[in-house]
Amino acid sequence: MILPAYSDILERIQSALNAAHDVFLRFTPGEIEAEYKAGHDPVTEADRAVDAVLRQNLLREGEGWLSEESVDDPSRLAKSRVWVVDPLDGTREFVIGLPEFCVSIGFVEDGRPVAGGIFNPATKETIIGAIDSGVLYNGQPARASQKTSLKAAVILASRSEIKRGEWQQFAGGEFEVRPMGSVAYKLGLVAAGRADITFTLTPKHEWDIAAGAALVESAGGFVATLDDAPVRCNQRNPLLSGLLASGPGMRDELLRLIRQPTHAAHR
Repeated sequence: MILPAYSDILERIQSALNAAHDVFLRFTPGEIEAEYKAGHDPVTEADRAVDAVLRQNLLREGEGWLSEESVDDPSRLAKSRVWVVDPLDGTREFVIGLPEFCVSIGFVEDGRPVAGGIFNPATKETIIGAIDSGVLYNGQPARASQKTSLKAAVILASRSEIKRGEWQQFAGGEFEVRPMGSVAYKLGLVAAGRADITFTLTPKHEWDIAAGAALVESAGGFVATLDDAPVRCNQRNPLLSGLLASGPGMRDELLRLIRQPTHAAHR
């Protein structure tokens, strides 16, 4: 029997997610103090504790590391295999006790996200996969939505983008827009076929999207930057302009929606 090329990587991801789960048992969402970094992003003791166990379980000699909660080491740029992680994506939701946060682990090879794992400790959802072996949702094979029309599609939107009014242009369409925290969690749900589309028109960091991008592609879905280019990670500046993700049959509809939002949303 020939094992998939990323079987060892997936074992490490699962081990790291298990270790993160144990860390989260020490904390109660909604009952934790937060500090605020530059830019007003919250950070908690849980973010740092999970970061430490992820590094311990994932990183091997010769591999690079990029994490929201670690000081960036530019030596990663010379590595072909790099871990891109967010120990706690959706810290704002975690702090207020909203069950829309997750651990996000992405594995990048030569700039391409090829494997990922996402775990939401509040909902007990685990989504894990690689481009050569597909995706598992809570241990069961899953794939991206097979819908081909926006009609009755479920689109997961950034809760903060909606609050700022950035999604007003998409109101009144034939689809359901569902506000949700955590970019990584939304991408994981699209990969698992639990929603049809997610996109963000505002810049996101690699650690927000590396795992989810790998999962969506592994599940047979469509994922790209706003200009319909492949997602590339382990860049010197880890900020991407935005992200699009959907089931494979929704690519053209999604591109039309974001390029002509007023017209497409109300067709």
